[in-house]
Amino acid sequence: MKMHGAGNDFLVIDSRGRGAVVTHGLARALGDRHCGVGFDQLAEIRSSDVADFALDFWNSDGSRAGACGNASRCVADYVMRGAGNSAVDLVTERGRLRAERVAGSVWVNMGAPQLSWGEVPLASAVDTLHLPLFGDPAAVGMGNPHCVYFVNDAAKVDVASLGPAVEHHSLFPQRTNVEFASVLGTDHLRMRVWERGAGVTRACGSGACATAVAAHLRGLTGRKVRLDMDGGVLWVDWREDGVWLTGPVAHVFDGVLSADYVADHA
Repeated sequence: MKMHGAGNDFLVIDSRGRGAVVTHGLARALGDRHCGVGFDQLAEIRSSDVADFALDFWNSDGSRAGACGNASRCVADYVMRGAGNSAVDLVTERGRLRAERVAGSVWVNMGAPQLSWGEVPLASAVDTLHLPLFGDPAAVGMGNPHCVYFVNDAAKVDVASLGPAVEHHSLFPQRTNVEFASVLGTDHLRMRVWERGAGVTRACGSGACATAVAAHLRGLTGRKVRLDMDGGVLWVDWREDGVWLTGPVAHVFDGVLSADYVADHA
């Protein structure tokens, strides 16, 4: 399936009842928007003994992604519709997560933010709310690392130039996602993103969560935040039991991969 959440697009492969089929080579080939399908992330659904399903995430460059909030919401919507349920539990590299349909919207609990330097992770012990980098960014882990900059006008930031320089900075041993956000109100942010392994994307669910957490810890917003992205609007609610994320869900099409294509890129 091809799906997207606020323009953050995914290829979803349902591998329940069989072994996982996605490899580094296949993910990289499918991520090519000219010779494959194209996506920001790929999500493979697997059977699970401890939850309704499990999810593995891949970036378009073939690297693994530990978390993907928008893909989690999209797949949860698909699974709930198929089962006729209004709630599901899923397992990712982050652990067991909960997704619920509330008043027509799909919310997913992305878990507690990772706020210590070792959890993000960073290469050395520094203040995660004020990193020793240009622009005074903050670092937050959401199952994947994020570096959040607060700027006067996110729309004017050259994300394509600044993003890769920060992604590969030595402070981030696993590379990092990079967010640029401007404050529009105590519950409203404008955010743009450079995603690790994918580049500039139109939205990022885990990035929205990390940005909302950093904004609250910096005293810029409350715990409930609307985030305007290039591709649409996401909402984050940092509750006692974790950081909850919601936004639009779209199912674009279903398809079948040719056996030859899969074999050539296994």
